[in-house]
Amino acid sequence: MSSRVRNIVIVGGGSAGWLTAGVLAAEHDAAAGGARITLIESPDVNPVGVGEGTWPSMRDTLRKMGVSETEFIRQCDVSFKQASKFVHWVTGEPGDYYYHPFSVPAGFGRVDAAPLWRQEYASRPYADVVSFQPQLCEQGRAPKQAATPEFAAVANYAYHLDAGKFGQFLQAHCTTQLGVNHVLQHVQGVRAAENGDIAALQLANDDELPGDLFIDCTGFSSMLLGGHFGIPFVSRSGELFCDTAQAVQVPYTDDNEDIASHTISTAQSAGWIWDIGLPTRRGTGHVYSSAHTSDEQAARALESYVRQSGGDWDAISGSVRKISINPGHREIFWHRNCVAVGIAAGFIEPLEASALALIEMSAAMIADDLPATRELMDSAARRFNERALYRWGRIIDFLKLHYVLSQRNDSEFWVDNRHSETISPRLQEQLEIWKYRSPSRRDFHEIEEIFPAASYQFVLHGMGFEQAAEPSARRSTRPLDAEPFVRENSALAAKYLAGLPSNRALIEHVIKHGLRRI
Repeated sequence: MSSRVRNIVIVGGGSAGWLTAGVLAAEHDAAAGGARITLIESPDVNPVGVGEGTWPSMRDTLRKMGVSETEFIRQCDVSFKQASKFVHWVTGEPGDYYYHPFSVPAGFGRVDAAPLWRQEYASRPYADVVSFQPQLCEQGRAPKQAATPEFAAVANYAYHLDAGKFGQFLQAHCTTQLGVNHVLQHVQGVRAAENGDIAALQLANDDELPGDLFIDCTGFSSMLLGGHFGIPFVSRSGELFCDTAQAVQVPYTDDNEDIASHTISTAQSAGWIWDIGLPTRRGTGHVYSSAHTSDEQAARALESYVRQSGGDWDAISGSVRKISINPGHREIFWHRNCVAVGIAAGFIEPLEASALALIEMSAAMIADDLPATRELMDSAARRFNERALYRWGRIIDFLKLHYVLSQRNDSEFWVDNRHSETISPRLQEQLEIWKYRSPSRRDFHEIEEIFPAASYQFVLHGMGFEQAAEPSARRSTRPLDAEPFVRENSALAAKYLAGLPSNRALIEHVIKHGLRRI
């Protein structure tokens, strides 16, 4: 007789646990008696609470879970995000910035606009020439109008959010709408089955919680995959140096202050500072390498940034949180009947908001390939591990790209980041190829790449990567072929600037009146 996989136990709450619960419950109809999904978390353990930026994929994830975008915005202190702006990453000089927007470059997949940009528009940033979104962000515009339905877009968008409120919102939705069972109890141990699987969790009240599949969302402790099964942790600190963060919430000095439509990442001498605008505050923090600066120096840099950006440092200095980052991931992520999601699987600096996107992708993979029986679980685990390892490699390469292309020589941090031994062979090979053409879809074979070729183009050209003077002879790289797409982009920018409200104005409309449901 085959052992059916029906009882799924998620250990740990927060964004990782509740997103995973919601995706699985919606896909496998837990509310109607499909899969039985239980989330257990300790009543005394607070989630890390970082990860305030998302990718546009979050819109589809929430929609599939049956979430109201209006209520999500109202309850999670949400603002709209259209891009990331990188300041002082190239030279560190005044005026040094570029954008990584969520819209693809003009003509993407049909022509390469980079040769035309270099030939005719080199005085303007690449993203301004091939995307309308940098201009929307510079003017503080929202990505849609008040009449645009929930989750629909005029300009592709994601969200900035309060991570703590997001976890609470998902908990309420999962338990009241999706049939997820919620247990508040300490997990004291694991009872193993004869075959080596996890048979049940041993609880502090002497009860046991049995399951067929256990999902480890226990954060840094990785209680099941790392603790019980002893799956090794693979450090990637040789590639990504940042291992510490200091985070603080910065209130607005004016309730009508503009809300940035993008994440701002400002490079420092040994790391970078994030700045995320929410409706009621900014989330700000300094990510840095402890091998290249001290905690005291990092704190002074954060203080300087907050003061220069209009924040009242004296009022918030006592609330700064220090977060340790051990960049890396588990050797594998699914072992026997246990799979790790979120920080339990791995953690790296939040440079391109990959944390929540990885949780979404992991939850979707589990939901799509949930084995019907235990006998099928090992093959599901093998496929999951192959794809997850590939994605971690590509994320680390993409983050490393930002450092590799920098021309800064003002500190050892930036110089050390360009040493060849800190760059993966795959990334080194791609950089050689991209000297003669822009990144394209054929460079990445996954259907759901977390950072597609368009993202690489924005970073590569935004940071001034030098390519061959003469473009390839292939039609897709002929400069004049891109001209109609560039003109169309310019027209769209003018149209959207005239017709879209400010980010704050749209958020206030949603809070008061809501958005139309599809």
